[in-house]
Amino acid sequence: MSADAVTQITQEMKARVGDNSGLGATLKFNFNGDGIVYVDGKSTPNTVSNEDKPADCTIKVGLADFMAMVDGKLDGTTAFMMGKLKVEGNMAVAMKLGPILGRK
Repeated sequence: MSADAVTQITQEMKARVGDNSGLGATLKFNFNGDGIVYVDGKSTPNTVSNEDKPADCTIKVGLADFMAMVDGKLDGTTAFMMGKLKVEGNMAVAMKLGPILGRK
């Protein structure tokens, strides 16, 4: 289930990021052992992959919590305050995620 979920998240993230996300940085979602989604917002066009490489910002979150955030059932700030979401590196990059995750 987790591999399928990460594949689905990767495809959805590609659609939401598009050619230019405006992120201007690299970002990695680490789903606590269930997989990685890496967004290269520095490349032109932007790319999304499952590579585990260094990023300007790494967000560690469980798959279920990430899905709840995307579905609007869990607020990102609340998840952070509860320790369900951890941010390493440049916090400003994480703050730019709202508009990207909200795109359809």
